[in-house]
Amino acid sequence: MDEFGDHSIKSSSAFLMLIFVVGLIVGGMIGCYITFQQVNSLKNDVSNLKAQVSNLWGSQTINIYNVTVSQNSTALSEIYDDVNNSVVLIRGITSQGGVQASGFVYNFSGTMVVITNYHVVHGTTNMSVTFSNGNGYAATVNGTDPYADLAVLLVDAPQSEFKPLEIASSSALRVGEPVIALGNPYGLVGSITTGVVSALGRTITEEEYTGGFGIANIIQTSAPINPGNSGGPLLNYCGKVVGITTAIIADSQGLGFAVPSNTLLREIWSLFHEGSYEHHSWLGVKGTDMTYETAQELQVNVTYGWLIAEVTSSGPSDGRLKTNDVIIAMNETQIRNGDDLASYLEENTLPGYTVTLTIKRKIGSSWDETKIPITLGTRPPPSV
Repeated sequence: MDEFGDHSIKSSSAFLMLIFVVGLIVGGMIGCYITFQQVNSLKNDVSNLKAQVSNLWGSQTINIYNVTVSQNSTALSEIYDDVNNSVVLIRGITSQGGVQASGFVYNFSGTMVVITNYHVVHGTTNMSVTFSNGNGYAATVNGTDPYADLAVLLVDAPQSEFKPLEIASSSALRVGEPVIALGNPYGLVGSITTGVVSALGRTITEEEYTGGFGIANIIQTSAPINPGNSGGPLLNYCGKVVGITTAIIADSQGLGFAVPSNTLLREIWSLFHEGSYEHHSWLGVKGTDMTYETAQELQVNVTYGWLIAEVTSSGPSDGRLKTNDVIIAMNETQIRNGDDLASYLEENTLPGYTVTLTIKRKIGSSWDETKIPITLGTRPPPSV
């Protein structure tokens, strides 16, 4: 083979190799470009998907929040719309001036009546009831019970004016449950406030009306109650009456009280038909709550209960109980204090019932536990 032919073969091989290398480089660049475009496209797709997911979650959160707020506000506003026309303004004249309070309409066996507090009507003349539409009519007292601070009024108005409220059993109430107070504080007609049931089974005393006897089994609430709210309804979140607002502690915040609806349901027949309620049980003793300090002083091994300070002569407990006896149970139900004692008597007994008291009594130098049956009497009329 000549030199020219060998050189020609070598040149051709080099040229083919160069073309092959260039092809690899160009192919790689084209492949990289295509891959880069695909990656960018994939990144864009992922980014768009993330944005869609983010928008989806964001709108879902907002929707849930709006629905929740709407439901809560709607509940209160709808309850108010349903019950406001059932709450009335009560006015009257007393020896000290005018009285202005609240009440609500109730359908008792087909007769429309207005429920309010005894202390609203006590010593009051020229009474009137004004409905939420501004129409006012003369009213008369039909029945009262100072020991429950309840009164029933009859109103000389057309039937179309009366929008009765439903009454629910207060025995279902639990501490912490939300409640609504509706009334006319300071004459501000149709005012609504909210709170919770702060406590149950309280006992309050209105010396001016009850002669020192307690009003038992009272609901304590944080719903703001002010002068003029007296006699208005305390409602659950179904818009049903669970209590009748009755009192506040002066200069306190969040300490309001209401007569439980069960008391009204128990008494309404007597209040309507007989004009009074004469079925409050009476034990015939006075006393005070036990404390740790009192127990230390008396050297008794119980720090709860009700310490008897006085036994009423000729009363149900005369000759049965003694001063310094400590009542710790009634019919096997623990009595921690005077609230427990008064609430049990009010809710579970009537005059003539025989109850079994468990007491601690000092005999010699020791304290013995004993059970004593006592037949309950009827609470005497207020000495006021």
